[in-house]
Amino acid sequence: MNRPNILFIMSDEHAASVLGSAGDKVVKTPNLDKLAKEGVSFDNCYTPSPICVPARLSITAGKYISKCGAWSNESMLESDNINSVATVLQEQGYDCYLGGKMHYSRERRYGFNELYPFWTNTNIRKKYNKRIDLSDGEFDKSESHLSKRFADFYVGNDNRVMDHDYQVTKTCCQFIKRRKSNDNPFFLIAGYLAPHFPLIVKQEYYDLYNNKVSMPEIEEGHLESMPKHYKVMRKAFGCDNVNESLVRKGRELYYGLVTWLDEQIGLLLDTLNDSEIKNNTIVIYTSDHGENMGEHGLWWKNSMYDCSAKVPLIVSWPENWCNGERKTEVCNLVDVIQTILDVCGVDSPHDWDGDSMLKLLNNEENNWKDYAISEYYAHNIAAGHCMIRKGEYKYVYFNKIDDNNPAQRQLFNLKKDSKEFNNLVEDDKYKKLIAELHELLVKELGRDPEEIEREAREVIQQNNI
Repeated sequence: MNRPNILFIMSDEHAASVLGSAGDKVVKTPNLDKLAKEGVSFDNCYTPSPICVPARLSITAGKYISKCGAWSNESMLESDNINSVATVLQEQGYDCYLGGKMHYSRERRYGFNELYPFWTNTNIRKKYNKRIDLSDGEFDKSESHLSKRFADFYVGNDNRVMDHDYQVTKTCCQFIKRRKSNDNPFFLIAGYLAPHFPLIVKQEYYDLYNNKVSMPEIEEGHLESMPKHYKVMRKAFGCDNVNESLVRKGRELYYGLVTWLDEQIGLLLDTLNDSEIKNNTIVIYTSDHGENMGEHGLWWKNSMYDCSAKVPLIVSWPENWCNGERKTEVCNLVDVIQTILDVCGVDSPHDWDGDSMLKLLNNEENNWKDYAISEYYAHNIAAGHCMIRKGEYKYVYFNKIDDNNPAQRQLFNLKKDSKEFNNLVEDDKYKKLIAELHELLVKELGRDPEEIEREAREVIQQNNI
């Protein structure tokens, strides 16, 4: 058999739980549900960073964000000539194309041939976000202001997200229709913006969910007990005082946008199923990060809670993975990139992170590592934070802010506490586990998180002079 084609469908800000095949009884995602029935779903896949550009650059470079310098949405990889997933595949005869958003800068495509001049981030130029200074107490005393993003929660027909994504579907469908079975194998990224805000959807999609989406569950005292880092984040992002009606409407609109996205993906998959390359094309669906949707009093992404840091992952290949199996093992999107190279018969660069899941997909692997790393050093924070999920436990390390705000930690047993309300870090019986998880986190990142935080601060300072 010829080496497989790879259709890599990546949405933006799709919470892993808001998917019918993931158990959500309200959302309507028939096309992604069908893909899950025809493939393999991963219940515990995590992003390398819960923010757009760092996550996407990590995937492109095959490295954790702190190893490739993807600190924030203003970041670029060091040059256009790096070992990227595209250049590595091209060296082995693959044609690599970008059809939609990957949030690259205008002048850098890291080896991808662009199918259409899609919207790009025009502000990616050394404009790094400074840390929020808590030393003088002014931030804590300042008045809270509702984010302007909430003004874009409404029913409407005009949305740059939908405009962009219509073109993604059209362009990628045209590409697939033209592709022949005897052509070179390809790696195509279909990069959708939905369901990223602004949360503007047409009436027909909003009507599907009006008064049908449950409100966030927040236990009494939870917001007060959150680490200082998240309290700062809530205020800085303008989401620490959102009224109930706005929360409800935002969640309903988000669900509507997820359904709209599902329809676009359905059109793309229908085109593939009608093509002559169907049987030898691997379809991967995932997202760069999730969406908090008011859970834990947070909106957008940026946190290490599952609503933000966990992503959907569905892998389908008619010739091999087609039985609707579910995998509960923990993995990361850098593992997905390693898997792509492995299934394509391509060796990855020696300094890349992650591990191939090919044996896991083939049910040949009995000792999968079962852990994933995520980091955040971008905007609206006083200090960065990082996470390791291993098995049923999640450990989060919040770097020292200043002398008055030392490092903080969280430990959750996600099997018993899926909503992440019960922080076990003060329970003495978990001291050994915490030490082991912190040691593994440091080993995987290659250095202590506090050292990484110092580098991130230096980069921010240098680029704001």
